Amino acid sequence: MSRIRLSVAENVLSDPTRITDAMYEEFLDRSGRGWVAESGGEIVAFCYANSTNASIWALFVRPDHEGQGLGKALLGQAVDWLFSIGHSRVELSTAANTRADRFYAAQGWVRQAGSASDVAYSLTRVE
Repeated sequence: MSRIRLSVAENVLSDPTRITDAMYEEFLDRSGRGWVAESGGEIVAFCYANSTNASIWALFVRPDHEGQGLGKALLGQAVDWLFSIGHSRVELSTAANTRADRFYAAQGWVRQAGSASDVAYSLTRVE
């Protein structure tokens, strides 16, 4: 996951040591669930959902696998899981004016007012 997270061209971590391998494992053990996409036996994308606050904690696709629908598929699985465990609304945040910003809008998420550098999105379960 770290290799994928550090490979992206946008939403780059200012301090790569801020997110450790242990954090990914701890997150899954305590409050979330994760999904991966593989190609040729190698993980090329992942998504983590937080069951505690009904949020998408991470969604990243290796740059050489972008545009193949992997992010959309993983996001769908994460949202479906959060809805299935009783949440009626899912939230996330991302950097403003990026491909990720446009991606979530294209998936039907509602853009919320945010700061100059970040934007929040929400998706409400349709009954």
